[in-house]
Amino acid sequence: MSPLPDSPSGTLLPPSAPRALPAPAVPDPARLVPGLRIRLGALQLRVARRPLVAGCGLALALLTVAVVTLGTGDFQVSPVDVVKALAGQGTAATDYVVNSLRLPRLAVGLIVGAALGLSGAVFQSLARNPLGSPDLIGFETGAATGALLQILVFGGGPFAVALGAVGGGFATALTVYLLAYRRGVQGYRLIVVGIAAGALLSSVNAYLMIEASIDEAQAAAVWLTGSLNGHGWDQFGPAALAIGLLLPAVLLLGRHLRLMEAGDDAAKALGVPVERSRALLVVSAVLLSAVATASAGPISFVALAAPQLARRLGRAAGVSLLPSALMGALLLCLSDLAAQRVVAPIQLPVGIMTAAIGGLYLVWLLLHVWRSGRL
Repeated sequence: MSPLPDSPSGTLLPPSAPRALPAPAVPDPARLVPGLRIRLGALQLRVARRPLVAGCGLALALLTVAVVTLGTGDFQVSPVDVVKALAGQGTAATDYVVNSLRLPRLAVGLIVGAALGLSGAVFQSLARNPLGSPDLIGFETGAATGALLQILVFGGGPFAVALGAVGGGFATALTVYLLAYRRGVQGYRLIVVGIAAGALLSSVNAYLMIEASIDEAQAAAVWLTGSLNGHGWDQFGPAALAIGLLLPAVLLLGRHLRLMEAGDDAAKALGVPVERSRALLVVSAVLLSAVATASAGPISFVALAAPQLARRLGRAAGVSLLPSALMGALLLCLSDLAAQRVVAPIQLPVGIMTAAIGGLYLVWLLLHVWRSGRL
């Protein structure tokens, strides 16, 4: 008979059946995202500190750019007079210039930029790739195809063009999602299929432009560039209503999105309905991108650059939704201010300026990667 092992006290321990190890505890999902807890009645939100600080800084910068934009032009208005006009205490001249001429265009730029930044953040998080942007994976191109069909083929009005853009973006996203689905949707498949769909739809758009008359093609070309010229409250109302409904939905699903960044298996272990959450997020992000495209045309690079710049500013491990929306609004408003004043009195389409800023951003990104030795 073999001797029994000694116990820590020096006495002999009787033989016993091996004890089962306790099951590993599943971590609380709320503890995976450190930060501040905000209670709103029965609802509890957790906000990471650095993205919160970055968001406050972006909001302050956006407010500054808005005041400068409202006061800059052929009729100069001081920042103090801009604030007074917004508060309803300005003169008749400043009230007309600020509230009637400049504020509607600024409001459309704010809402469109926020929608693009938020849409890009969702897609980049789902794809786990900084190239997962709706303007690169074909969704904005599909929205442009739907709008061009209304402009050049069916001769629809502004409302029909907006519906065509939303329908085209949604149909493209559904097709890409179904083609990329294979026991789930992986990020690289979504990007590859989306790029292929975007290339195909670009050829369709080119064919529609070639077959159109010169006047129709010129009008469509201006729309395809992306512009805020002549935009007012008529464009702001529908976009604000749609984004006002989609923004809370995306933010509520943002908790699942952060857990899904760790992988589908880990998210499922924490009780996240992965496929359902992914489908809802894709639908919401596609609608955000399509509404933005319907309001101002396909504006490039904002959805691509805004989430990455917001992440670097907040030093967050993943993509932050609300800072991305604020960064998108800031980028678009800065680009529109430059488009109005760089070659004044000529007002350039804002899509030209966002493309220029996006090109500079990509050059900076390549240099940063090269200096870090990853290229």
